[in-house]
Amino acid sequence: MTSKRAVELREKLDSELSFDLEQMQKELFEMRFKSSSEGVTQSHRIRNLRRDIARTKTLLHERSNGIRGAAPKT
Repeated sequence: MTSKRAVELREKLDSELSFDLEQMQKELFEMRFKSSSEGVTQSHRIRNLRRDIARTKTLLHERSNGIRGAAPKT
């Protein structure tokens, strides 16, 4: 069963996904940096970001290779 988050991602364009991916990677970097220096109050957010990044990368890869009938959206 697909999650609500995966369904939302499949509706986005490739350019939107790439932009979101960059933003999530920046946020993850900042959170890791803060956690090592200060400590993070929302440690679960790091795990969720890593999973969202993986979902986004998987979807972009599927679209680029035509897997599951997902053609690149422009």
